[in-house]
Amino acid sequence: ASLNGKRVQCMMGAKNHAIVMPDANKEQSLNALLGAAFGAAGQRCMAVSVAVLVGEARHWIPDLVAKSRTLKVNGGTEPGTDVGPLVSCAALSRVESLIERGLAEGATLELDGRKPEVAGYAKGNFVGPTIFSGVKPGMSIYEQEIFGPVLCLVEAEDIDQAIEFINANPNGNGTAIFTQSGAAARKFQEDIDVGQVGINVPIPVPVPLFSFTGSRASKLGDLGPYGKQVVMFYTQTKTVTARWFDDSTTSHGVNTTISLK
Repeated sequence: ASLNGKRVQCMMGAKNHAIVMPDANKEQSLNALLGAAFGAAGQRCMAVSVAVLVGEARHWIPDLVAKSRTLKVNGGTEPGTDVGPLVSCAALSRVESLIERGLAEGATLELDGRKPEVAGYAKGNFVGPTIFSGVKPGMSIYEQEIFGPVLCLVEAEDIDQAIEFINANPNGNGTAIFTQSGAAARKFQEDIDVGQVGINVPIPVPVPLFSFTGSRASKLGDLGPYGKQVVMFYTQTKTVTARWFDDSTTSHGVNTTISLK
């Protein structure tokens, strides 16, 4: 399309990270993080798939696992369901394959959600909440967008290291930080190179008044969906410059400058 002079708007892949600072409200942060990771079975472009645990927050892994075990895997229309099925058999096969590769490449499987027993859905495409720790760049589960209920955990010594880690990832769709420090939040929003930023908000999709501002490898084209940017995307700008004179206007002769006389 661009070769023919047409505007292009193409939303690409994502690998959304969330930083968890040790001063964060623990209960609120863990609930928000798991909801963002496992809601819709992880099948949304703004799902949080990587949690960066800073400092003492690394000790929250058992709590993450314990909370994840309480989530109910069931048919999407069943009452009380927390994690529904994947969209197809192919999606199920792909997610299970990536979990296998995560194990083979050295990550630690803290919680294995493969092949859950779901009453009434013996042939359903289900994967329960799955958590890996010890995840590193280069591993398939980190490099690829899994699009399933799989959360990767990495650790950082401080906020600077966490921000550097996220900025090194080529994707820039969305990110978040959980903290009670205004200074940490301000540093994060200024230094992070990601288009959509949440402060104690795990899935920072803006309301329609604003534009969807994913960046870097997460978007092709300069204008994003909805908000002011999408209006500009579908608009051809026209500029009209005009002057009017009445019969009594005196001419100052030929004007060869750009100044109006």
